Amino acid sequence: MSKRRGKHPDKELNPAQIRSLKAPGRYPDGNGLYLVVDPSGAKRWLLRTVVNGKRRDMGLGGASLVSLAEARELAAQHRRAARDGRDPIAERQKATMVVPSFKEAALSVHAEYKHSWRNEKHASQWLNTLEQYAFPMIGDRAINTIESPDVIRVLSPIWLVKSETARRVRQRIGTVIDWAKAAGFRDGENPVSGATKGLPKQPDRKRHFKALAYADVPAFVEQLRSDGDHSASALAFEFMILTATRTNEVLGATWGEIDLDQSVWVIAASRMKANREHRVPLPARCLEILRAAKELGADSPYVFPGSKPKKPLSNMVFLMALRRMKVEATAHGFRSAFRDWSAEKTNFARDVCEMALAHTINDKVEAAYRRGDLFEKRRELMNAWAGYLGPSDAKVVPMRA
Repeated sequence: MSKRRGKHPDKELNPAQIRSLKAPGRYPDGNGLYLVVDPSGAKRWLLRTVVNGKRRDMGLGGASLVSLAEARELAAQHRRAARDGRDPIAERQKATMVVPSFKEAALSVHAEYKHSWRNEKHASQWLNTLEQYAFPMIGDRAINTIESPDVIRVLSPIWLVKSETARRVRQRIGTVIDWAKAAGFRDGENPVSGATKGLPKQPDRKRHFKALAYADVPAFVEQLRSDGDHSASALAFEFMILTATRTNEVLGATWGEIDLDQSVWVIAASRMKANREHRVPLPARCLEILRAAKELGADSPYVFPGSKPKKPLSNMVFLMALRRMKVEATAHGFRSAFRDWSAEKTNFARDVCEMALAHTINDKVEAAYRRGDLFEKRRELMNAWAGYLGPSDAKVVPMRA
């Protein structure tokens, strides 16, 4: 149709016209309501209006199902909504939207996010905690009906007895509800924040790993060496102490990460807590341990293989060694001992000591300008630490567990 000129039409169409119109085009009734005749001959209603300053076209249904009077009434309703600052198109979509249950929403979040998590274990744990604690109580509930009392009901049984697990469940419920809000399935404040106010105060969150005083570590290392147990677990334990690294970093170490010629161990970002590659300088004693470990598991990709060559040692081996030696400490506590020693017995700068532990820089400005990893200074520090722990008096003779 050609564009009309002159006075804007008002209720221009009538039922007889609508039945007789055959030519494809758009026919105005007035106030933004049009009858559209498609090339196929099908007829439908279209409302053209302005929503939040933008022109929007909104279908109102086929002319065979929606009468002229009904189309005019629908158009009037939607124009009023637009004048009030609402979006009638979004409101209609929301009214016809199928709202998922909490379980369905959680599974969608898990599927979308799992590739961004550090490893499969974390992705599995994320879903397992919700399956165990949240799904039995709110899994079948529509995501837009869950409120603070429901979250409290999930968290109450474990809030004080399994504090860390409860905090993780709370955070994961909040993530699912934030996703639902972003997807348009619910409005308003996340009920998780209100639920926290209704729960009792948890014990102090600070956890201090039991650690030996740094002055006692050389004697511990000497005992570790002299017990005659030169198995992969004993070698791995000493290697962890010498490098001041974490348990999982040592147990997951592969020969592809080790450069014996350059005396360096490069841990991939995907295996680091801070998600950044970490280069570890290796003192001479570490090289001795690596040569012994190579004899133990020549065919394994892991530096410290377990009973099955294709798998690393269990993450319980260090705990069992400490119990066997009757030492009141944790494996992680040896990092604390290293940090205390470096602060009290050396003149190395704080940044060098922190980088040896692969700690991140909290100051964002400083982190933005820091490009190097102070590797050579850290090599001096780790050599000094190895010297403090004492040389190995005897040749390491590897023995299979």
